[in-house]
Amino acid sequence: MIHVDNNLLPAAADQDRAPAAAWWRSASIYQVYTRSFADSDGDGVGDLPGVRAKLPYLADLGVQALWFNPWYPSPMADAGYDIADYRDIEPVFGTLADADALIAEAHGYGIKVIIDVVPNHCSDQHPWFQAALAAGPGSVERERFWFRPGRGADGSLPPNDWQSIFGGPAWTRVPAAEGTPGEWYLHLFAPEQPDFNWTSADVRAEFEDVLRFWFDRGADGIRIDSAALLTKDAELPDLASAPEQHPFEDRDDVHEIYRAWRAVAESYGGDRALIGELWIPDPERFTHYFRPDELHSAFNFPYLCSAWNATELRSVIDATIQIHAPVDAPPTWVLSNHDVDRHVSRYGRTDTSFAMDRREHGRALDIELGTRRARAAALLTFALPGAVYIYQGDELGLWEVEDIPAHLRQDPIWHRTGGSDPGRDGCRVPLPWSGTRAPFGFSPADAANAVEPWLPQPADWAALTVETQTGDPRSMLELYRAALRIRREEPALGDGTLHWMPSDEAVLDFTRGGSLRCIANLSTTPIPLPPHAGILVQSADLVEGMLAADAAVWLRVAVG
Repeated sequence: MIHVDNNLLPAAADQDRAPAAAWWRSASIYQVYTRSFADSDGDGVGDLPGVRAKLPYLADLGVQALWFNPWYPSPMADAGYDIADYRDIEPVFGTLADADALIAEAHGYGIKVIIDVVPNHCSDQHPWFQAALAAGPGSVERERFWFRPGRGADGSLPPNDWQSIFGGPAWTRVPAAEGTPGEWYLHLFAPEQPDFNWTSADVRAEFEDVLRFWFDRGADGIRIDSAALLTKDAELPDLASAPEQHPFEDRDDVHEIYRAWRAVAESYGGDRALIGELWIPDPERFTHYFRPDELHSAFNFPYLCSAWNATELRSVIDATIQIHAPVDAPPTWVLSNHDVDRHVSRYGRTDTSFAMDRREHGRALDIELGTRRARAAALLTFALPGAVYIYQGDELGLWEVEDIPAHLRQDPIWHRTGGSDPGRDGCRVPLPWSGTRAPFGFSPADAANAVEPWLPQPADWAALTVETQTGDPRSMLELYRAALRIRREEPALGDGTLHWMPSDEAVLDFTRGGSLRCIANLSTTPIPLPPHAGILVQSADLVEGMLAADAAVWLRVAVG
């Protein structure tokens, strides 16, 4: 049961947080996967008017910023990450006017807006790529992408041995003007997503203008997809024979791009944030992206991938803080997103870490245990220094949907691996808002000719709707509301430092700001609480005055 003692919270006059220019250092950021958030017109797909209607819910939840996955016009070969126009809105989601109204209304609630920009690749339907196909070899249009002749006597072999991140070769051949086989183009993801050539001045100028377009419309931040993949070795060497520096990952010249982007962001007064999606294992190279003239922050994937193990989590927490401190960048913390299995399911499995190939699907799963751990993980995560990201549905305790019928799956990973990798559809199922059966308020009940949601919702989610959980002191939603409110009001939380307290190796115990103490018990038995002035919030009932196994608590530190 949630316990919140308002008498232990600071007075309103003491609740001021960091200045507006540094909002991204401490913010609680909610990821909106528009397609699955709320459907306003009954077509089975979420949209921007649906999000606008739920802004009071998001404000009540206590989040301070929204991050939107790509909302641009797209053929949807990869759920919108194949963009055909970076300056408009996908018609299924709404209009540019809807986006403008959403940004303005969010700001009215004191909520910042972060939009996704995908600079590594576009859609094969983008006007530039269509022009490149028409222009032919050697043209300026093709220099915006990576077109190359094939290998072998007849050019029938790809230019090199690179493989797509989605499976299969990273090259696709296009016909020549006369209809015979012609050049190949590079796509590190799906064939429908040709990679831009960032040696092109056109490409660099285009994206700087895209940033200005959205900043001018009120966007507060840019999340940069695949931020370390933009530049490639111009020689396109085989991976098997590549020099020491990787030919397309985390290359030194990518930093020139972000220095230019930072200059654009700074021209808007310094309160615009650049946030990178960076899967970089080398800590030193990771910090290069946070030099004072580059990005402001990045996603923390080691934490997201960690098992439910105190030793491993503490190691990742310490390493994250140590990496960010010298460059004065705020750490970020996230438990789930649109690309990974929901953590309620991960924490209910034997292997509680995240595996990119989702090998745990179909194996034994204890949802009750996973939910209990997810509640504790929320309090642990929200107490850490820096910013936190919440994937939509985390606050409802949603689990990974593993039994989606094959004919309804849409993720290209599923299709390009022949079904050996189930892909990411299971974490993208539409949210349950109300009612006792699908679509659970995701689509309006009175919509004419309403269709089923684009992915099916489990019948068991009737117990997890916003309507069902609201007002229930034992629900995940009310736990999130309480913790996020305290996090927003408590000066000790958000940006800053932590101090570890002596504890058992299966317990994470630290203080924030000298006034708040977070304890997460990852052991199998209850543990006694230390002396304290009171309990701010807890993820589970105490057991004879002790903190239960797989539970967490925030304590007001005793004074004197």
